[in-house]
Amino acid sequence: MDHLQTEARNPASAGLDELSAYQFVRLMAAEDAKAVAAVESQAAAIARAVEVVAERMKAGGRLVYVGAGTSGRLGVLDASECPPTFNAPPGLVVGVIAGGHTALTRAVEGAEDHPEAAATDLTAVQLSAADVLVGIATSGRTPYVLGAVEYARKLGAFTVGLSCNPDSELIPRVDLAITPVVGPEVLSGSTRLKAGTATKLVLNMLSTGVMVRLGKTFGNLMVDLRATNAKLRYRTNRIVREATGLDPDAAAALLTRCDGELKTALVAQLAGLSPDGARARLSAVGGWVRAAVAVNGKNGVHANGTEELVLGFDGGGTRTVALLASRNGSGWKLLGRGEAGPSNRQAVGTPAALAALDAAADAAFASAGRPRKAVRAAVLGLAGAGRAEDREVIREWAAKVHLAPAVDVIEDAALLLAAGTPDGWGVAVVAGTGSMAYARAADGRTARAGGWGYLLGDEGSGYALALAGLRAAARAADGRGPRTVLTDKLLSAFGLTRPEELVGVVYRGCDRPALAALAPLVLDAAERCPVAAELATAAVAELAAAAVAAARQLGYGAAFPVALAGGLFESRADYRERFLAALAEQGVTPAPVAVVREPAEGAVRLALALRATA
Repeated sequence: MDHLQTEARNPASAGLDELSAYQFVRLMAAEDAKAVAAVESQAAAIARAVEVVAERMKAGGRLVYVGAGTSGRLGVLDASECPPTFNAPPGLVVGVIAGGHTALTRAVEGAEDHPEAAATDLTAVQLSAADVLVGIATSGRTPYVLGAVEYARKLGAFTVGLSCNPDSELIPRVDLAITPVVGPEVLSGSTRLKAGTATKLVLNMLSTGVMVRLGKTFGNLMVDLRATNAKLRYRTNRIVREATGLDPDAAAALLTRCDGELKTALVAQLAGLSPDGARARLSAVGGWVRAAVAVNGKNGVHANGTEELVLGFDGGGTRTVALLASRNGSGWKLLGRGEAGPSNRQAVGTPAALAALDAAADAAFASAGRPRKAVRAAVLGLAGAGRAEDREVIREWAAKVHLAPAVDVIEDAALLLAAGTPDGWGVAVVAGTGSMAYARAADGRTARAGGWGYLLGDEGSGYALALAGLRAAARAADGRGPRTVLTDKLLSAFGLTRPEELVGVVYRGCDRPALAALAPLVLDAAERCPVAAELATAAVAELAAAAVAAARQLGYGAAFPVALAGGLFESRADYRERFLAALAEQGVTPAPVAVVREPAEGAVRLALALRATA
């Protein structure tokens, strides 16, 4: 265990017993803050877990937490809070702890050392292939948890590993790893501290996110809670008041008429229905309050009109966005927005990709407060849909779910020009986790440059820029390169103290999106560090070269419309300015220049055009 970060001594607390109470509290607060950043670095993995659990629950599966000691207690705690908070059926979220219920209040020595006991305990809760098992082990090496994930995988259950060490034994044994690396504890080896905090944060996100996906909320209001005590009865009354504008007495009377059922009360009031009518409406839309009442403004209700609807999708390797819209004069009106997990078939497989598209469509209708139905036209701009056979798979799904009579499937880059240029032609440049340039001529001809992936290209992307920063830090540590402030910034981001520790984090604890999230650190440092400034300049030069290469393939001159997209361009004005300066150095003056923050808007515009010609 000597190699585990969670067991290492923290140099910041070497004199812990010499600190005043105030100094101790300040130190603990500073260290605890690292848990939040560590969890944030795992956002993509946590979001994927939310989507998987929600889909499995819709199909009859459960969420099962397994852990020992503090990890087990946190899992049981999260599971036990789901029924009163979300009115989740008992047993939908299950917590299993090594040593059984006795271990909840006192340590059961040696319980975590028996992997075979996990199989016995999971058999007792009837774990099946329909379930998702989350193995929680701060160290990532707890035998009981390793035994649990091994048993679950044999059954065919989806397995998630939650640990706080980059070199965890748990990572290669699960389908999905969530690894918030918090670094050494203030009290050496006491993983109930930062590691426990990070674990609790992840479990909060997981269970809450799943329940939101299952329609347990109305906006940010808990509308499926069970009022089993005075506090919850007061909260139920307050939620009715906030959602409907009723006074406390009227809200209480409404709840009485609806047998205390919060969802029924909301739908009855907002949709003008009887309690039985509200229950029927809720049943028809799967329990989604927003879908049961079409909300216009803060509390007003509108009927589902006769306007023709369209759907626009933007699907990639991280998430899928669906926009539900209708024509509004010469423009269009956004009615609802839905978001789901990744839908790049090449990255996540066909079943997961199609499930994400379906979930995004469901969420868009729910956001609009409308029951889902076929729309007039739909355009899906998807990563990984470049080949005809790929597009045909999507078309078959669209026909099966009755998405729309008119459907077009295109590559996702085309959405950027539809959303960010006046007439749908020009050059789109993406700088996110990956990078590429895509050009389209007015006559429909297309060209592209870059987009070769992280092994062959992706120059100027967040991943490439962050990797360049890490390499600069490594060279500086060896004395092969100049000293750079990037070293301290990167170590701080990971909660590390020595450059050598980066090896374990980078090779075992980070995926590409997590590394790409470090790119802003390089840009922040570029203002005062020559090394970082050189990296940023080289990155935008590569992006400019890709843009010019794509433009020249179509015979463009020195001026053409440019649409910029991706996390770096969206969030960093300084990166956009550096890129435009790099274009100017190549003799290009783009006009106009637009930042596309919602590519799915391009899909909506194309769907409206498709609707008009279909």
